[in-house]
Amino acid sequence: MKRASYVIVGALALGLIGAAWLWQHAPAPTPPTAPPPVAVPPPPAVPAPSEPTVKHPVDVPVAPGPSAAPLDVDAALTELFGRKTVLSMFQLQDFPRRFVATVDNLGRSRAPAGLWPVNPAAGAFTVERQDGVDVISADNGLRYTPYVLLIETVDLRQAVAVYARLYPLLQQAYEDIGYPKRYFNDRLVEVIDQLLATPEVSGPLEVHLPTIKGPMQPARSWVLYEFDDPALQSLSAGQKILLRMGPVNERRMKAKLAEIRRLVTAETVRR
Repeated sequence: MKRASYVIVGALALGLIGAAWLWQHAPAPTPPTAPPPVAVPPPPAVPAPSEPTVKHPVDVPVAPGPSAAPLDVDAALTELFGRKTVLSMFQLQDFPRRFVATVDNLGRSRAPAGLWPVNPAAGAFTVERQDGVDVISADNGLRYTPYVLLIETVDLRQAVAVYARLYPLLQQAYEDIGYPKRYFNDRLVEVIDQLLATPEVSGPLEVHLPTIKGPMQPARSWVLYEFDDPALQSLSAGQKILLRMGPVNERRMKAKLAEIRRLVTAETVRR
């Protein structure tokens, strides 16, 4: 899908079609000296593999007018957040690839900050000592407040409209990172559902630094903290980020994620 190609994106999965074969009756018996031939049916046809089903298609606007005019990434983000915010918080270089890679990685075990489309939260991850164990500091959530406010103040309907206009770039970037037969909006919904399922834990979250062997110690050791609870440590990268943000920020982010999910799966996005 080329950058300037803004066509309606709607895919229907092709069902597998099975082939039925008629078995021929065996011919009349020949004289006893010759055994009757056995009718061998032709091998069944192997149906061609179907394209993956697109669960949540996105129609890219094609009608003339300002609302459907092609946007580049810089213009799209500036339209939503303002120039000052874009320059201070976003990584504009190769933004489509960063965006789709980060969405995909948030649903996996690791989401390297070097690929994020936004700048990492300022400051270091902070812990405090309570009853002989390290727990996430209550003030640690303040580092994420600018991002929570950003998503709470933006018009999400406008954001999803811009998302639809930029969708060809995002879909192409998703295919380029290794998913040529996958549909990015479906993956976005999958990851949102996973984030919404993040447990809400009451009380301080206990963490620890894993043992680091060798003389070389990491310069940013705080990025290595793990949850003491194996069930929490086994969560996806995105779910663990929500937990580190603190319970208040987690609930606020989930409310906005639920609204985004509704908008990117709504019928209005597909027409």
